[in-house]
Amino acid sequence: MRNIETPKGSSLPEAKRGIPRLIAAAGYSFAGLKAVFRSEEAFRLEVYTSVVLIPLGLWLGEGGVEKLLLAGSLVLLMIIEMFNTAVEVVIDRIGPEFHAMSKVAKDVGSACVFLGIGLVLATWLLILGF
Repeated sequence: MRNIETPKGSSLPEAKRGIPRLIAAAGYSFAGLKAVFRSEEAFRLEVYTSVVLIPLGLWLGEGGVEKLLLAGSLVLLMIIEMFNTAVEVVIDRIGPEFHAMSKVAKDVGSACVFLGIGLVLATWLLILGF
């Protein structure tokens, strides 16, 4: 990443480096997970489902690749859901009024989640032989 000079008189704090930066980044990540868990019912449902299915996938998968695909597809779905939430939050931050482009952005985010769910189902059905 490039160093971007701040304008003179800027009140931005000094950037953290090294271990303090990693600790701060972990804190921001946990804050994001907490925020999406509290605000999104779909994400909570995905977490609860994953708490059951990830251990099951690790048990049922034959070999490392199958275990990774079964568990990883669920983690990927949660990642997609978080990106969808981020898009929705940014759109809502812009303003509450309807705009066609905002609708498209939210619909595309929803479609991403839909495809992620399809990926989870296809992965589990194909690996488990249904």
